[in-house]
Amino acid sequence: MPATYFISDLHLEATRPAVVRALRRFLLEHQDCDALYILGDLFEVWIGDDDDSSLAREVKEMLKRFSAAGPRLYLMQGNRDFLLGKEFCQQVGGKLLGDPRVVNLYGEPTLLLHGDSLCTRDTEYQAFRKTTRTRAWQTELLARSLEERRTLARELRNRSREANSNKAEDIMDVTPSEVDRALLDHEVRQMIHGHTHRPARHDHSAGTRWVLGDWDQKGWYIEATPEKMSLIDFDIKQ
Repeated sequence: MPATYFISDLHLEATRPAVVRALRRFLLEHQDCDALYILGDLFEVWIGDDDDSSLAREVKEMLKRFSAAGPRLYLMQGNRDFLLGKEFCQQVGGKLLGDPRVVNLYGEPTLLLHGDSLCTRDTEYQAFRKTTRTRAWQTELLARSLEERRTLARELRNRSREANSNKAEDIMDVTPSEVDRALLDHEVRQMIHGHTHRPARHDHSAGTRWVLGDWDQKGWYIEATPEKMSLIDFDIKQ
């Protein structure tokens, strides 16, 4: 049966080898699918497509093997790996998608997002997001050495963790009215996103919202077939 898979928020890093192994296993077990969409935050930190770390090389290798087996591979930037670019996608046989993007999912127009743009109550983050998505900001950053970028990435990650620890839970989640606005603006009745780490299916006045979970103790993916959608979890260390 045809199937398309969606994953996000793996937050891959060298200090979490179990998650890297889980991704390798997932790719091997699902390479007979039509397509795989990675909706952002594949990496905990991405300093640019010229990253020469062993983790970057390992992930490139496994994704390239996956796409070479036949499935279409699509990637979207997240709030942690917003520097992921076309060069990386070309190297792994994938295609970089803009955020948001509408796709035809077995006859159902579906809106795909990372999800951070829906969290409009977090005004501090939205201001940071607007700045870091500009071409000028990214060009200036990518002109720095790899080591300089790694240092800055660590500083930004520490600041983000500290800031998030002081925010109310509802601020960190999507704004319901923004979900309805996005569905109506794109004239669809279904969306899929990650980012919030709150896997679930939600019914809104404007349509249905599927939320992917992050990969930690469990891994999460959505399986879409012509007949149904399913949100599935599995043990990372199995």
